[in-house]
Amino acid sequence: MTDSASQPPLRILHVMRAPVGGLFRHVLDLAGEQAQRGHFVGIVADSTAADELTKKRLAAIEPHLRLGLSLIPMSRQPGLGDIKAVNSVTRIARALDLDVLHGHGAKGGAYARLAKTVLAARGLRVAAFYTPHGGSLHYKRGTLAGAVFRVLERVMGLMTNGLIFESDYARTAYAALVGQSGTPKRVIPNGLAPKDFEERPPQPDAANFLFIGELRALKGVDVLLDALAAVVPKMPVRCVIVGSGPDGNAFKAQAQALGLGAHVTFPGAMPAHDAFPLGRCLVVPSRAESFPYVVLEAGAAGKPLIATRVGGIPEIVAGTETGLIEAGSVPELVQALEAVLADPEGADARAAELRAVVQRKFTVAAMTDQVLDFYRPGTR
Repeated sequence: MTDSASQPPLRILHVMRAPVGGLFRHVLDLAGEQAQRGHFVGIVADSTAADELTKKRLAAIEPHLRLGLSLIPMSRQPGLGDIKAVNSVTRIARALDLDVLHGHGAKGGAYARLAKTVLAARGLRVAAFYTPHGGSLHYKRGTLAGAVFRVLERVMGLMTNGLIFESDYARTAYAALVGQSGTPKRVIPNGLAPKDFEERPPQPDAANFLFIGELRALKGVDVLLDALAAVVPKMPVRCVIVGSGPDGNAFKAQAQALGLGAHVTFPGAMPAHDAFPLGRCLVVPSRAESFPYVVLEAGAAGKPLIATRVGGIPEIVAGTETGLIEAGSVPELVQALEAVLADPEGADARAAELRAVVQRKFTVAAMTDQVLDFYRPGTR
């Protein structure tokens, strides 16, 4: 089906670097829904950072991309390779006669907007949109990285037809780094597909608590382990920590040093949908987040939740009884863990309430409606 009987289908190219995490999920969901509605959609992604699961996901969406899937080298750090990448994106875009170039993340956003500028110099008009994601929004003012991001974004803001933020937190963080500008902006939250709303009850031998995410300090796994070490002497709880990452070995060593070897397991990375039955309550102890899919997914699946008051998480749970805790606070996390253990029925009731809110507010259909509307010149 098309987006509207009165409007012709658009020709849209999504550009992203890292084919992992929430950014990757967001692009696949948005591009897939746009294609299902009759738009001509393509994706350009990094050819150098794809694992087997990523390759399977790209292969699954490729038949629906009438403008094709293009994989080109994209470096994580700035360098001469960026010039070649911009030239590649420009060449691909020029051949496709696009209406929209939509860049995701710092690299994807830069490539899309620079390609738009090159095309404009050749007399070809295409609108460029940029959705910042995660990492770049965590730069601090006063740091070299933050200063470079600020200068580049101010320059590329002149090449941008619209900025799309996944949360009000992201909009505010971007403004704090870059400053206010006249570029049209819209907050459009990420959304979930109908399959995400299938309940995933805990298996009979499920652990009391569950973590799902990248194993790095930013995600607060060390705080969770310290909190578990305080709870275990009173109640012999178990926790499953799902994920992989640069600090995985450090966390495993910390668990052993705290005497948690019999209480904590590290099964590796797996999709959240498969991991949810492994635990009864999801713990998100992050020090920083943008708009984490795992919180949306837990809400949609009816999973009790303990999370920190960071990023866009308060926007997800707004209007519910799901409370949030201070990031980095072991005492607050201990209190939250013990509260769930003392009143599991209350935790289940809060989970059911959050599920209804997520189902009403955060869907792929609603997200796509708003993005397509923003693409249209008369709505910006």
